[in-house]
Amino acid sequence: MFFSCAENIEFLKQKLHNNFDVVDKSFTAAGQKFAILYIKSLVDSKLLTDGILSPIQSITTPVKNLADVQNNVVRLGDMTIEKNFEKILNGILNGRVALFLEDEAAGLLIDIQTVKARSPAEPPTSAVIYGPRMGFTESIEDNISMLRKRLPTPNLVVQNFEVGKHTKTKVLICHLDGIASKKTVNAICKKIKGINIDGVLDSNYIMSYFQDKSTIFKRAGLAEKPDIVTAKMLEGRVAILVDGSPIALTLPFMIFEDLQNSNDYYTNSIYSSFLRFVRLLGLFVAVILPGLYLALRLYHFKVLPFRFLITISNTTEGLPFTPFVEMLFILLLFQILYEVSLRLPQYLGLATSIVGALILGQTGVSAGLISPPGVVIIAMSIIAVYTVTDQIAQLTVLRILFLIVGGTVGMLGIVGLVLYFVLKLATLDQFGTSYLAPYAPRKKSDLKDGLFTKPIYKMTNRPQSIRGTNKTRQKPRGKK
Repeated sequence: MFFSCAENIEFLKQKLHNNFDVVDKSFTAAGQKFAILYIKSLVDSKLLTDGILSPIQSITTPVKNLADVQNNVVRLGDMTIEKNFEKILNGILNGRVALFLEDEAAGLLIDIQTVKARSPAEPPTSAVIYGPRMGFTESIEDNISMLRKRLPTPNLVVQNFEVGKHTKTKVLICHLDGIASKKTVNAICKKIKGINIDGVLDSNYIMSYFQDKSTIFKRAGLAEKPDIVTAKMLEGRVAILVDGSPIALTLPFMIFEDLQNSNDYYTNSIYSSFLRFVRLLGLFVAVILPGLYLALRLYHFKVLPFRFLITISNTTEGLPFTPFVEMLFILLLFQILYEVSLRLPQYLGLATSIVGALILGQTGVSAGLISPPGVVIIAMSIIAVYTVTDQIAQLTVLRILFLIVGGTVGMLGIVGLVLYFVLKLATLDQFGTSYLAPYAPRKKSDLKDGLFTKPIYKMTNRPQSIRGTNKTRQKPRGKK
């Protein structure tokens, strides 16, 4: 640091390439020379005037140093004195004003950052009938405040990391001390510290570092609502928040979490259990149905009811494609319509997907290019994917694999592929938690919140499948 305000300002402006929105002001108050430097697009101009400039210019006696300014002149919350140019530069880039005093080799960083962020609203992927509707936003300050509101306890531990050479994205590791495993927390922190990348723009960037190269299945839970993240932390999991992303990650992750929904805990447990079974059924329909239909049609048609076999025979007679090519063509057609509907404007995309599905599907059947049973099977499979929305990418890939195996090998190939994936997933372990828990290995106490759920008052223990220091959640009902 230089003792001269002008030298400090000039050095920092060069570091910032003299960008148009980098503003510096020099002024005199009580016979002393002051200078400030900030990025105009990142600071609150009203706070700058009312909270910094006006108080300093109104002093009548000289200040001793920047600590005197910090304690007695500027009345704002977050202020730190720094002597390192690198830290001052990073502070300016994060919306702070750097204040310099002549003849002092230091700078006072004052946080008056202004960030345009949307208000918390119900996430489009986590709609509820009953229960909290507030969702995370792109502001990490808003997100952590929502967690703190739900967890007003000193046991909430938040560790801060900066990831990304250029973006310097703030990443927060959150857990409850006395509940989460310290070994798990340390392993996650070590993984975050080891990330060396130019920039992090979303939490999915962080999730990729927890992926297992040997499987396509995701290895971290995704949540857009603070009540879901809070519930997972109370079970002993660790949450990861990334600045700029409304999606939080939770670790460790078990695949049965994606069959659960926040609605399950706000409605009747019997109804919730039924819905979880429907989601599991939807998962199998989404993945296996097209391949199973193709296998039965090509290799095991004797298993089909006679009337159904005649219906298929009548509707597929005269088609120019083989059954395998036909199913791939229909699947590709629906996938194209899906991609188009995502990228077009909302109302235009909805109209396009409806018109495309009806007109192209009906026209294809009328023209004799595709069969009605094939359209129905693929449509059922694609619709069923949305029963487990967090696994759409993985289920789409698996559907194609099962379709190829069913069309080339038959039922034997489908059964073999199912066994392969089940055995593969059973071997996956993350921070001491099995991917197929609580069923492989079987944890009897955890079955209360497995495929079928029990009322909350019966869940007296935290999940045994997750490592933690405190396994008791509540006392059994009726006991004091």
